[in-house]
This record gives sequence, structure tokens and C-alpha cells, in this order.
Amino acid sequence: MPSEQWTHPEPGDGPAAVAAQPSPEQVIAGLRATSEGGAELTQLLTPEGERVPSPQFDKYVEDIDAEALRGLYRDMVLVRRADREANAMQRQGQLGIWVPLLGQEAAQIGSGRALKPNDMAFPSYREHGVAYARGVDMKDLLGIFRCTDHSGWDYQRHGFHPYTIVIGNQVLNAAGYAMGQKFEGKVGDDDGEATIVYFGDGATSQGDVHEGFVWAAVYDAPLVFFCQNNQWAISEPTERQSRLPLYQRARGYGFPGIRVDGNDVLACLAVSRWALDECRHGNGPVLIEAFTYRMDAHTTTDDPTRYRLSDELEEWKLKDPIERVRAYLARNGHADQAFFDSVQAEADSFAADLREYTFNMPEPPPERIFSNVYAEGNPVLEAQREEFLSYLDGFVSAGEH
Repeated sequence: MPSEQWTHPEPGDGPAAVAAQPSPEQVIAGLRATSEGGAELTQLLTPEGERVPSPQFDKYVEDIDAEALRGLYRDMVLVRRADREANAMQRQGQLGIWVPLLGQEAAQIGSGRALKPNDMAFPSYREHGVAYARGVDMKDLLGIFRCTDHSGWDYQRHGFHPYTIVIGNQVLNAAGYAMGQKFEGKVGDDDGEATIVYFGDGATSQGDVHEGFVWAAVYDAPLVFFCQNNQWAISEPTERQSRLPLYQRARGYGFPGIRVDGNDVLACLAVSRWALDECRHGNGPVLIEAFTYRMDAHTTTDDPTRYRLSDELEEWKLKDPIERVRAYLARNGHADQAFFDSVQAEADSFAADLREYTFNMPEPPPERIFSNVYAEGNPVLEAQREEFLSYLDGFVSAGEH
């Protein structure tokens, strides 16, 4: 069986490592080689909380004063606390599954806050922070993972599409929606509309994503492809999926790509605003690769200790998206301990409210599974509904005798 190329160095950097499976040393070496995202990484706030000037992107965050940055910090703390609570509730049997976002708060809040009211977001199944930024009640997310609902929010009012479980399928949906925006003349100026679609690094290996790239490029659709590269597609690292950094793939389709520090909420906000602005003015699609890290399991059915090393996790803890904002606020006198304590107390209350709601969530009636399948009545579906309810009634009647 031929050996499998594991790493793909630049020309002149020496031979690639080959192995059927990567050694621990190769995994760590690959991580360290890209741990800061490379020379073209866009960063405005370092892991130590120091502001990095950017001639290209500073203008997109000129309105982010101390108060606004405190707001972004609060967003991330609340979203992380809700995520941790949901994770715990799944372990207690209250949710069927949970998809953690731990470590990706900056990518989601930064990009989510960049959207305007008339924009549309297409998530995968991990974008709880984007949902929060779009005004979706996080209680409405929990029904999906408790298996009592498909989605409990008005996606048109919030500009936030229902979650998509099939890997990469939302990219095609988003491409079609953005093409519609273009065909209806909703682009071309500051008041134009744009669409953003979220997917992970693993989804870039799916055909749907590449088809979305093609259609968006051909029709200059106002679509931002937002790839949260958390470096692990379940148990497969990014190195096994691409010879090049993911953002460079955009060149093959004829539109710009950019890599941003996905743990830097300020940079994610600035880059997303720039990309959405490009789209709403009719300049076609943009690919953003938010270089981040999944600090928890892929889902609660996953055990990440089976395929990645603790060294890797410890390294990324030093790049925590929340801590760098906290350090910046504290260092510059924009927030004191009382502020941080108040945010934590609010987050605990927020989580307690979600917990109480989940534990007391009513079970939907069995006939609900047949609702909202079609926009109008359907005789075949109605016949199936009556047959199913009659079948259930048979158990009740049998129990009475």
C-alpha cells in the first residue's frame, strides 16, 4: 500500500513527511508551523491583548470604542456560558446531543455583529454565537438538540436561516439566496444586501461547497463564505484536506480570499464588515478563513483525546478569544473588576434561565411531526397523519382493557 503524504511543504523547504498515520511529533510540528495563521494573518488584537494597527482594516472598526468593546466582551462571555450549560445538560440527559462552540466565540460574534438587518446568514449547526448576535432567543436553539423542534425562530425576521445538519449543504442554499439578491437588484450601494454562509474546514472537502463557490463566482453573488477553520474535521486535521491554506482556494474561483485571526473578535468584525461591504456593492463573493481552534469535542458524541494531543490544547488556551479582550480592557482602563464580575453574574443568570427552560420544556404532541411539511394542505400527508394517530390510539385502547 503506497505511503500517504502527510505534510506539503513549500518548494525548497525539504521533503514532505510520509506515513500512513501521522506521528505525534508530526502533528505538533504541523500545528506550530501554522499556530499563528501564517504571515498573511489579519490580526488587530494579539493574544496578550495588545492592539495591532492595520492600515487596511482599522477604518472598519473606528466606531468600536470602549463601550462597544465591552459589549463584544459581554457577548462572548454570555455565549460561552450558555454553551457550557448546554454541554452539561446533554451529559445529564436533557439534550440528545450538543455541538460545542468553545474557542470560536470571537469568530462568531465578530462576524455576526458585522451583519446589517437586511443581510441573511446561513449557519451549519455550531453557530450559536451568530444566532445570538442575530437576536435569536437561545432557548429556540435548544429544541433542535432536544429533538422537539426543527427551528423555533422566524428566520426572515432575524436574518438567520435554520440550522443545516448535512455537511456543506447550506453553502448551496446560501449561493441561491445570494443570486436572488443579485437578480432582484438588491446590491450596488451602501444600502445593498449581502449573505454570509458558515462552514467548517471539513466542509471544504464536500462538493456542495465547491459548487457554491462556482455559482457565486459566475454570477457575482453577494456572498461571504465564512470558513471557521478550527483545524479538526472531527478527527481529521486540516493538513489531510488541503495542500494550501484554505483561504487561498478562492483564487481558483476568481474571487478574493483572506485569513483572519479567528480568536480576535475585533479583526473578525473588521474583516467581515469589509467582505460584506464588497458584496453589497456588487463586487462579488469573498472567502474568509477564520483561523481558530475547537477547544472541545466535535459534538458530545466525540472523544477528542483519541486523536489529538494535550500539548495542542494547552497551546491554544493561551490564545483564548475572551481573555485577550479582557486583557485589553483592563490594561487600558476601560473596565474594572466590578464590570467583569457583573458580566459573569449576568452570564450565570442567563445560563440558569436556559437550564430552567430546558428542564421544563413541554413535549410536543405526536401530530406535530406532520406540521409545516408543506405550505398548503396535502391529501397524502393528511392520510399518513390520520393513519399514524389511529395507530397510536390503538395502544391507548389496548391499555383500557
